[in-house]
Amino acid sequence: MRRRTAFTIAATLAAWLAVAATGAHAAPDPEAEGGPHSGDMIGELRLVAAAHEDTLLDLARANGLGYVEIIAANRGIDPWVPGESTAVVLPTAHVLPDAERAGLVVNLAEHRLYYFGPPGTEPVTFPLGVGMEGWSTPLGTTEIVRKKEKPTWFPPESIRAKKPDLPKVVPPGPHNPLGSHALYFGWPSYLIHGTNRPWGIGRRVSHGCIRLYPEDIALLYELVPVGTPVQVISQAIKIGWYEGELYVEAHPESGQADELESTGEIRSVDARSHADALYRITSLAGADQDRLDWHVIRRAFEERSGIPVRVTLDRTEPSA
Repeated sequence: MRRRTAFTIAATLAAWLAVAATGAHAAPDPEAEGGPHSGDMIGELRLVAAAHEDTLLDLARANGLGYVEIIAANRGIDPWVPGESTAVVLPTAHVLPDAERAGLVVNLAEHRLYYFGPPGTEPVTFPLGVGMEGWSTPLGTTEIVRKKEKPTWFPPESIRAKKPDLPKVVPPGPHNPLGSHALYFGWPSYLIHGTNRPWGIGRRVSHGCIRLYPEDIALLYELVPVGTPVQVISQAIKIGWYEGELYVEAHPESGQADELESTGEIRSVDARSHADALYRITSLAGADQDRLDWHVIRRAFEERSGIPVRVTLDRTEPSA
């Protein structure tokens, strides 16, 4: 196994602020009272030093991340040749979505799935490949109605119309895009499955189904029983409390994600979710509204790094 240098969040804060220049406050310290799974956040930010042969795609898969997630957090780094010893931010701290914490929560805008298991268990999360433009996964609630190892794929007529060389039935194996396991929704034709093209995880590449890395779908398959409720949402901006401080985690909107993939930057402004996010920030802040750092909030909205950013000032600091 390759040896990589890893750092905890306590050692990454200064480096992240220097790289991202967001003006953000510290991300949560996992050693603080309550631990990394208390409040509305799970995980922790980390850094790795890239090896000579690494790409950001390699580092994303090795650390439970999708492609857009890792390039959003590492602007200015060549995704294919980051360079030996380059410090790469791993955005592995996640504000939990604003949804009922039960069963599966699929956040399309974030390209990420959360599983809230039986009481007393910690939530787990996996990166997703989601539907491309024109093939969006529907929003709403459903449930897992069946599970299948080594699934057979029956390409829909809509896909075969675009790819007439596709057979009507694709048996299990390396050419089956469903991968090794499948979890079927109550919605016909929609499911969570593996993939034979793992480079698509964290991107908008599917025909509406939800893809996981092969190793992730095998784990999720064992965790999730038939009858598990499913919520499919789209929250590009998430807000939550952790250790007495409020955090904002802003991801690119769909068009911005496409722009980021093609150019490495986000130049466009997409304010569709701003009004709702501002309302939720002020509502969640409650009596602490006077502590909100509006400069940091605006920067988080603009940069869309996917990094949880503390947006409450210390009680002795003046409001921006």
